[in-house]
Amino acid sequence: MIEQVINKKNLNEAYLRVYGNKGAAGVDGLQVTYLKSTLKAHGNTYNEQIERETYQVSPILGVEIPKSNGKTRLLGIPTVVDRVYQQALHQVLQPIFEADFQQHSYGFRPNRNAHQAVTQSLSNINSGYQDVVNMDLKSFFDEVEHRLILDLIYKKVKCKATMKLLRSFLRAPIQINGKLIKRRKGVPQGSPLSPLLSNILLNELDKELEKRGHKYVRYADDFSIYVRLKKSAKRVGNSIYKYLRDKLHLPINQEKSGICRPQTFNLLGYGFVPTYKKGEKGKYQLIAKKSKWAELKQKLKYLTRKTIPMSFDERMKRLNWLIRGWVNYFKLGSIQGKLKKLDEWLRNRLRYCIWHHWKKPDRKCKNLIRLGISMGQAYAWSRTRMGGWAIAQSPILGTTITVKRLKMRGYISLVEYHKTASLLNR
Repeated sequence: MIEQVINKKNLNEAYLRVYGNKGAAGVDGLQVTYLKSTLKAHGNTYNEQIERETYQVSPILGVEIPKSNGKTRLLGIPTVVDRVYQQALHQVLQPIFEADFQQHSYGFRPNRNAHQAVTQSLSNINSGYQDVVNMDLKSFFDEVEHRLILDLIYKKVKCKATMKLLRSFLRAPIQINGKLIKRRKGVPQGSPLSPLLSNILLNELDKELEKRGHKYVRYADDFSIYVRLKKSAKRVGNSIYKYLRDKLHLPINQEKSGICRPQTFNLLGYGFVPTYKKGEKGKYQLIAKKSKWAELKQKLKYLTRKTIPMSFDERMKRLNWLIRGWVNYFKLGSIQGKLKKLDEWLRNRLRYCIWHHWKKPDRKCKNLIRLGISMGQAYAWSRTRMGGWAIAQSPILGTTITVKRLKMRGYISLVEYHKTASLLNR
C-alpha cells in the first residue's frame, strides 16, 4: 500500500488539495507558496525515506483559536510537507473504509453534507420519534486513544510501512508556546487525516446503534438518537453512555448532553419549531438558531461600518461572499420573514455608508441633485443637523439610493438570493 501513497499521481492530487486549502505554516515556518519548489527539490528523498521507514515527521504547531462561547480550541498545524503526505495517505485510506461506513453518518464523507444530516433529523422527528437523546463528546479530538484507532485500521491495512507512517503522524509531538509536548492520545484538528480517523473510530458507535435498531444522525462527533418515549430515551442514553465510556474510552460532556424535545434541540446550527400549516399538526419545520442570526447581523454590521477604510465595491464583494455562504447553508430553514427585515436594515446601513462617504455638504448637495432632488431640497438636506443613521432611514435617501441603484453597484438581496438558492435546491 505504501507504493500507492507515494505514487506520483496520488502525491500530485495531495499537493493540489493542500495548496488549494492554503493554511498557515507549521513549526518550520515554510509557507504553502514554497511547497512546490520544496517537493521538487526533496520529494524523491522523502519518498525513499517513507519506503525505508526512516521518514522523520515534524512536530505539530499548537495554536489556540477563540470559540463563540468565549473558550478556546487547540488546533494542531502540521508542516506543509507533512500535510501533503497526510493528504496522500488520506486519499488511499478513504475508499477502503468508506465502504464500511454507515448510512446515517454524514460528516467529512464524499457526497454527504450537513444538509442531509439535518433533513434526516427532521424526517425522524416528523415520523414520531420526538424524544431526542442529544450527546456531546467531551473534547473528542483530544481524547481519542491512538491504540484503538491503530487497531481498527490494522484490521484492513496490513502494510507495515503504511502503519508506521500513520503511527508517526499520530504520535508527532505538539509545540505549544515553544515547548514540545508528547502525545499519546488525540487527533489534532487541522490535520488532513483527523476527519477520516474520527469517522473510523465513531463508525464503531454507528454499527452499535444500527445493531440495536436505533434511529440516529451523526455528523463527525455530533450525534443524536431519536426515540418515541422519554422512558426509552433515558434507557438508551444510559446504555450508549456506558458503551462510549467502556468500549471507545470517550467521555461525555454531561452539561451539553441530555434528553430533549424538538423545540429545545439544535443540530448543526438549525433549530426545530412546530409548523402551523393546515393538516400538519404535530409536525416540525427548520429554522436557523437565534445565535446564528446574531452572528450574521454582527458580521454584516462590521462590514457596513462607515469608518472602515474600504471602497464601496470591495465592501459589496465581501458582503456578497458572506450573504451567499450564510443563505446557502441555512436555505433549508423557514427564514424568509427574518431575511426581509434584515434586508431593509442592511440597505439602510449601506445608505449610511454612502452618505458618510460624501462627507462635505457641497458634495452631498451635488450628489442629491444628480439623483433627481431639486436644488432647494438638496441644499437643505445637505446641511441638516440630523444624524447619519436618521438620514439613511429618511425618504430623501430611500427614494434616491433605491434598491435598483444598489443592485447596479453589486448589492444582493438576501430574500431574492434565498428564493434562487431554494429553487436550485429542489
